[in-house]
Amino acid sequence: MTNKIALVDDDRNILTSVSITLEAEGYQVDCYNDGAEALKGLTAKPVDLAILDIKMPRMDGMELLANLRRTSNLPVIFLTSKDDEIDEALGLRMGADDYITKPFSQRLLIERIRALLRRAELARDADAPGKEQVVQRGDLVLDPIRHLCTWRGLPVELTVTEFLLLKALAMRPGHVKNRDQLMDAAYGENIYVDDRTIDSHIKRLRKKLRGVDPEFNHIETLYGVGYRYREG
Repeated sequence: MTNKIALVDDDRNILTSVSITLEAEGYQVDCYNDGAEALKGLTAKPVDLAILDIKMPRMDGMELLANLRRTSNLPVIFLTSKDDEIDEALGLRMGADDYITKPFSQRLLIERIRALLRRAELARDADAPGKEQVVQRGDLVLDPIRHLCTWRGLPVELTVTEFLLLKALAMRPGHVKNRDQLMDAAYGENIYVDDRTIDSHIKRLRKKLRGVDPEFNHIETLYGVGYRYREG
């Protein structure tokens, strides 16, 4: 089945060049040149992944992502201005799965897309060979096949990246995972992201769990080392 990708950017040169590259790779591409148009289009025509520019007229990428996250865990990659760390960190805290800075290599973008789609497919494919079992750690339940997370019976809506990070920590309670190990768990061994990307995802993960239980404190930070899941 052909994966459908939404590309949202107000730069027509990027829309043209990136869509040509993606179509050459076998993807079906829907292009939008502003966030408001994209929100309308994505509601009518769902896709498998979205690539969003942050700075756009009418509705920027942040506002578009906030609207999408109200109803969907659609995998999202942000395109950000070079060295704009504030945008990158804010985008990840709002629920983007990944980001790439402009100007970017289209080959790198293709690799990130493939990795994210592969993770999303494995997370939802109940018929995949070697399907994973439900993980239960005290009040936490993770069902990888249905991409469901509950805490004390209450659902917690997680992106693909957040789910994989939490699963990596919860699989071995008490064991410290450094950022490289978490990077491999969430992005795959051939994809590099910097440390602050992992930190931003962990912050958002904690915030979501504390949204259903303000006392949640089971993800511990070991400064200079990494993170661990504390059971009990």
